[in-house]
Amino acid sequence: MKLRYFAFFFFLALGVSQAQEIKWMSMNEALAAQKKAPKKILMDAYTDWCGPCKLMDQKTFTNKDVVNYVNKHFYAVKFNAEGTEEVMYRDFNYTNPNYDPNRKGRNSQHFFANALKINGYPSLVFFDEQSNVIAPIAGYRTPEQLEIYLKMIAKDDYKKLTTQDAWQEYEKNFKGSFKN
Repeated sequence: MKLRYFAFFFFLALGVSQAQEIKWMSMNEALAAQKKAPKKILMDAYTDWCGPCKLMDQKTFTNKDVVNYVNKHFYAVKFNAEGTEEVMYRDFNYTNPNYDPNRKGRNSQHFFANALKINGYPSLVFFDEQSNVIAPIAGYRTPEQLEIYLKMIAKDDYKKLTTQDAWQEYEKNFKGSFKN
């Protein structure tokens, strides 16, 4: 009988420790994956010093509804907007030549982040199936706040939202289902 209880709790603990996670990749990996199987890209542009970025990692990107939706509908990219990763996008190799490895805190902005006009962190940048930028969204988002953007982009509803009034109407009528 004790063995049965042990086995039950062992597998219960194993299931908890193997929680689902977003399948993060680099931008270059996502662009290569798009060529094989077209899918939109969600890029999380963060910095090492950014508190709200860390909070999104802990609170938003671990939420099971967010994890499931992102993994199903997007290639998810983690991009350090002040890092040294080389990104080949639209036949141009973006780098961060002014990066200083000895600098603490803020560093120089990566040229790719600059090209995407990212001016705050965290920023989420959505790309369509052909790698065209759809929209950047700056700032921390809870799972409930992020849901409208994920679904609007995944379902191509953004293409119909061409005015502020259309967005406000969409936002007013949106029924979210993500839980905290």
